Amino acid sequence: MSHHVALSIVGTERLPENGYFRAKAAQEKLIADSSIPFSIVHATQFFEFVQGIADAGADGDTVRMAPVQFQPMASDEVAQTVGRVAVGSPLNGRIEVAGPERLRMDEFFRTALAALGDPRQVVTDPHARYFGSELSERSLVPDDGALLGEITYADWLGRTKSGK
Repeated sequence: MSHHVALSIVGTERLPENGYFRAKAAQEKLIADSSIPFSIVHATQFFEFVQGIADAGADGDTVRMAPVQFQPMASDEVAQTVGRVAVGSPLNGRIEVAGPERLRMDEFFRTALAALGDPRQVVTDPHARYFGSELSERSLVPDDGALLGEITYADWLGRTKSGK
């Protein structure tokens, strides 16, 4: 192997109390500490995970979401980025990739669930947990300089519903 490429998550280092994020951080450390050239792509949450994220924050007919920054993206654009990185020169570091729109998480889910015809009520809760972790304002968004996708959630949803 001449170049190890790994897909990870934006904010991995910001949520050490989250077991999955802690495992991703350990994976990244093993890769970085090896003698193999590497590139790590940190991506934000995929549009395809909207329902699962909402389900994780649900309590009956209520979905609790924190009023923090959120910048999801289409998995197609994540795959394109991973592909470009894989055929390029090793970064021996990481890049971040995110969707084109930065929104508040609670507002995004309110709109997204309505667009999906999901009748659950999204409640703004500053202490809502994201898979067991309480979020800070920038836990799940990239730092400045991230590569930004072009597909908005509305465009993605329109293509998904029409089967394109």
